[in-house]
Amino acid sequence: MTPENDRRPVLLLFRHDLRLSDNLALCAAAETGLPIVAAFILDEESEGIRPLGGARRWWLHHSLAALAEDLGKHGLKLVLRRGSMARTALALADETRACTVYWNRRYDPAGIAADTDLKAGLRDRGIEAQSFAGHLLHEPWRLKTGSGGPYRVFTPFWRALLDSVHPRPPADRPETLTPCREAVAGDRLEDWKLLPTKPDWATGLRETWEPGEAGARKRLTAFLDGAGEGYKTRRDLMAEAGTSGISPHLAHGEITPFQIWQTLESDSSIADGDLQAFRREIGWREFCWHLLFHNPKLATENFNRNFDAFPWRGDDTALRHWQRGETGYPVVDAAMRQLWQTGWMHNRARMVVASFLVKHLGIHWREGEAWFWDTLVDADPASNPANWQWVAGSGADAAPFFRIFNPVLQGQKFDPVGDYVRRYVPELDALPDKHLHQPWKAPEEACGKAGVKLGDTYPRPLVDHRAARERALDAYKSVKNAG
Repeated sequence: MTPENDRRPVLLLFRHDLRLSDNLALCAAAETGLPIVAAFILDEESEGIRPLGGARRWWLHHSLAALAEDLGKHGLKLVLRRGSMARTALALADETRACTVYWNRRYDPAGIAADTDLKAGLRDRGIEAQSFAGHLLHEPWRLKTGSGGPYRVFTPFWRALLDSVHPRPPADRPETLTPCREAVAGDRLEDWKLLPTKPDWATGLRETWEPGEAGARKRLTAFLDGAGEGYKTRRDLMAEAGTSGISPHLAHGEITPFQIWQTLESDSSIADGDLQAFRREIGWREFCWHLLFHNPKLATENFNRNFDAFPWRGDDTALRHWQRGETGYPVVDAAMRQLWQTGWMHNRARMVVASFLVKHLGIHWREGEAWFWDTLVDADPASNPANWQWVAGSGADAAPFFRIFNPVLQGQKFDPVGDYVRRYVPELDALPDKHLHQPWKAPEEACGKAGVKLGDTYPRPLVDHRAARERALDAYKSVKNAG
């Protein structure tokens, strides 16, 4: 047994894995029996690292508070430091005289580069470094097409993943963690100022979400007890709680795809069709990360470079109306207001509002991606740009550009009695169902009785659907013909 004064600690780095269960790096640290220094480094300095948006910063604050509380039950303090990953972690390793540094792998290009620098610095110091999987079901470099390249189409990717990857059982939470007896200085979470103050726009987020590992388990349990039944069809109905709501917990690593997979496997109450549909959503997330790993500039450059010549329109006024939910199309406005109020948006609505921005307004998908990055609690560096490029037609396995959602028909089909619109666009609450999704066609008498005055209490449409559709198709033809 190593003498107590020679028991150099293990440095354990938390990043996108803010949990104790199914955390392979944590398990490895616990198995050493050595004292553990648990740390989280807020890295907004490493080259290529994209600073978190406002909604993610709000979530991060509360998730770190929950993690610190869970670690505290084992006697461990969560040390908070701010700075570039490599420089700050190396300084912490030197300061604590760590013998080993453990972390779970990242797959975004900037994160990989920062961790590579960190590993090199540790090697120079003679400090062991070990990394572990857990963020994804697959390691992005291992799945390859028959020609040896990365996948560009989802269905063969998903088939290959199912054929070659057998999700491991999730690891149990360690029963015993040995704290480091020596005090290690760290920042106060409050000093990072991750929460909004003036104005405090997070009221709806607080009412909607419970960040942290416990909140993730509750979300998954609630899904299995309710929304999981009929998921295949209910997930498209905007007014219903037909989706899992697990995405922000996945984005922060409060739950793993392995935990979700095992839970679904062991739950016999979900019909096979619903189970397969939900699994495909997990698969799409994996596909997005596969794309980002092989295309580091996914958030800034068109996957399909033919779109580099697309004649996007610069219209700051229209962009602001879209951001504020003031387009005059009720289902679009309801979705954008849901996003602002709750930090989340229904999956069907995301496609509708993205199509509206890119194809009705002709505004570059990067503007929408940036807005979602700032306002979504589940925005991650892979799914956010991949999904925007999918809608825009410039991405991998993308929806063709000429697939232009009609926001009126989308509302009528997926919010048939208008509960979704009425919840987030209350000024239209009294308008009859048959006029709700196109109030500009409602008779003056119906608008008067409902207290709706177009151009005053509710805006007129920013664009005419038919004219906008023709303009979008003409713009696309110019690119297609040029190519």
